[in-house]
Amino acid sequence: MVFKRRERRPVLRMVAEFFYPRGGWSRAAQYIKHRLSRLPDAPHRIARGIAAGVFVSFTPMFGFHFMLAALVAWVIRGNVLAALLATFVGNPLTFPLIMAASLDLGNWILGIEGRLHIPEVIRVFTGASRDLWHNIAALYTGEAANWDRLRGFFHRVFLPYLVGGIGPGLVAAVATHYTALPVVIAYQRRRAKKMQARREKRLAGRRGAPDTDRRN
Repeated sequence: MVFKRRERRPVLRMVAEFFYPRGGWSRAAQYIKHRLSRLPDAPHRIARGIAAGVFVSFTPMFGFHFMLAALVAWVIRGNVLAALLATFVGNPLTFPLIMAASLDLGNWILGIEGRLHIPEVIRVFTGASRDLWHNIAALYTGEAANWDRLRGFFHRVFLPYLVGGIGPGLVAAVATHYTALPVVIAYQRRRAKKMQARREKRLAGRRGAPDTDRRN
């Protein structure tokens, strides 16, 4: 197949590149910026899409960020591809900060005492995942379902994370929108001027060709 990789990447390499892309995070950020600035859409739609992707990055819907970002972008009439690219804001470098801030704020809003640190959050998440898969298998094996760790995950992690992430997510989304909008406008104007200059240069060359032939 034309688009199929010749060599499949090892699993460990895929995991390593998720936490540290080839070329580093700086190069990855420049690539995302380049792709966003070259999207063929109105600047305000691109800026809305970026805001949607940033906002979704503050939610605990891991594994569904792309789907949710596309949905939010569609609702607010933003560029869907810009929203998907903007979910890059949520990455292994920023997730610990986003998670800690969202959990602390969510616990404060909901009046939940006792802060969970990141290793404890991972432990609760892992236990909930095991219970989830066990309960799915129990539908076919007849074993008793266990919901204790799932309930604990919902009340101690998911709900505080969801509630606490809304405020910072909205602030980050609005700030990103008004920061990205003038940048996209300036880039598209500069690009349009370059393309116009190239067209005028080609037209000037075509007009000058017959005069040269007559002189010869």
